[in-house]
Amino acid sequence: MNPFRSLADYVTLQRRFYGYTWENIHQHQWRAVEALLAVVREKSPFYQDRYRDREVRSLAEFAQLPTIHKAAMMENFDRLNTAGLKKDELVTYAVEKELARDYLGYYAGEYVVGLSSGTSGAKGIYVTPKSLTERLPAVFLARGGIPLRLLPFRILFLLRVFSQGFADIHAPLISLTYLSTMTDPTEIVERMNADRINVLMAPPSLLRVLLPHIGKIRVTPKRVVSYADVLEREEKERLQRAFGCPVVEIYQASEGPIGSACRRGTLHLNEDLVYVELFDEGGDPVTEPGETARRMIVTNLLNTVQPLIRYEMNDLVELGGPCPCGSRFRTIAKVIGRNDDVFVFRTPDGTLRPVFPDLISRWIITSSDAIREYRVEQHGADDLDVIVETTGEGDQAAVEAALVQRFRTELSAFGIAAPVRVRFEKIPLPPDNRKFKRFVREDAATSAR
Repeated sequence: MNPFRSLADYVTLQRRFYGYTWENIHQHQWRAVEALLAVVREKSPFYQDRYRDREVRSLAEFAQLPTIHKAAMMENFDRLNTAGLKKDELVTYAVEKELARDYLGYYAGEYVVGLSSGTSGAKGIYVTPKSLTERLPAVFLARGGIPLRLLPFRILFLLRVFSQGFADIHAPLISLTYLSTMTDPTEIVERMNADRINVLMAPPSLLRVLLPHIGKIRVTPKRVVSYADVLEREEKERLQRAFGCPVVEIYQASEGPIGSACRRGTLHLNEDLVYVELFDEGGDPVTEPGETARRMIVTNLLNTVQPLIRYEMNDLVELGGPCPCGSRFRTIAKVIGRNDDVFVFRTPDGTLRPVFPDLISRWIITSSDAIREYRVEQHGADDLDVIVETTGEGDQAAVEAALVQRFRTELSAFGIAAPVRVRFEKIPLPPDNRKFKRFVREDAATSAR
């Protein structure tokens, strides 16, 4: 790590975040898009063909370019990347690393290779040049939602799998320890105590696993950073009370650093690092606070090795309003989940009614404090299975009655009379690198026909 460059990066990122006007943001985005297009027109055969005879002179014209998605990215990977990398060789490399539990190192000495299955089970390869990952400490300091007064950061990072990209965050004044999310909670607490951890980073699903063990933590963390899973407002408040410190969110995806927390803890889009277009179900832009975006199209403004330009993501988000921190970067009121997590129910008149996963999460977690983890399965447009793991406190019959009554009341308000079945069982985290999938459904529209 070059300390002078890191300092310059930190100052630049802070200045943009808190000093840019909306006009400055648009100017920066256009310059970055223009530079990215120049690179791919020269070095990416895929984009050369795709944008042939397409002039782009503004962000408005950029928004008319065709989108791509994960399947198209993987199918055309060899022609899409600008470094002559071969998909089959990268997949073999990543799988071998995975099987060996050897997550460190650079491919060809130059690239961090990430293997993602997302929630769909389809493999995705994401390549980041070493020149970018080596600058991550500055990004983490500027956009990690952790105040500098807590330096030096002693971080315990809990994730399904590690990678060289995360290891590159390690730097002077930033000590990072990694443990798998499959680590026994007792061992996690022991490591927190031994290393005097002051920043705990983990998905909400694992933070819930740690709740019964909090009394054994001798050094209370100063910040808990949540990522990977949706964090409901009520759950965030519960975790803050339990850990005795603020809980902040970051919105990191394989496709790029989508969102970061400001000094007040509000989640903002990283407008200078990714260009995010949001649309409603009818295809109109989502611009107002409280609106839900059913389509998210992301352009990574930094990675020119694997250019992701107008890349369709499957995430659902709700825009927030202006933040008192002063940043003009758009805020995210909540990350609702993924588009394929939306359940669809049939009403008595035969119409299909969508219900967003954040509503279902709220119904569950506010029904009983004895619920530790849950999964919801829909096998058709007329029924619902709620699988619950409890903390061991409280009567299961009471939990079941509370859930059934809550779902009956809430669904009836939407004109839905679907039966709800509750069962109790242990819900383990995935043993591999798949994301924990809390909502599982068949295609309700297909099932209803």
